Amino acid sequence: MGRPKGGTNKSHRKEEKLALVLRNLAGETAADLERETGIYHTQIHKWTKQYLEGGEEALVNKRKPGNPLAKYERKKNLTPMEQLEYKVAKLERELLKKDAEIVRLKKLNEQERGDAKRK
Repeated sequence: MGRPKGGTNKSHRKEEKLALVLRNLAGETAADLERETGIYHTQIHKWTKQYLEGGEEALVNKRKPGNPLAKYERKKNLTPMEQLEYKVAKLERELLKKDAEIVRLKKLNEQERGDAKRK
């Protein structure tokens, strides 16, 4: 069923995840833990599997990359060095878009050639 529309993603600290995982491994069912905490039993199973495969460090939240240009766009006055860094970041982003477009067009071209050979 998933998250209700308009809900927000919640992040849980490593210590909170570890406590639930250890309780689950000690014999408490994930369904009981779900009723108590409101965290879906499937999420608790996922954390338990991560813990068994990678230990406590597997429960650490991963940092999301975010928008690299945001730190420059929020500032009113950029130093000359920041202006150059901003231009480089914009150009790198544009280059990635162009590379993705090239890959997409190559695939489209291959599909069209394959369709032409079949006719």
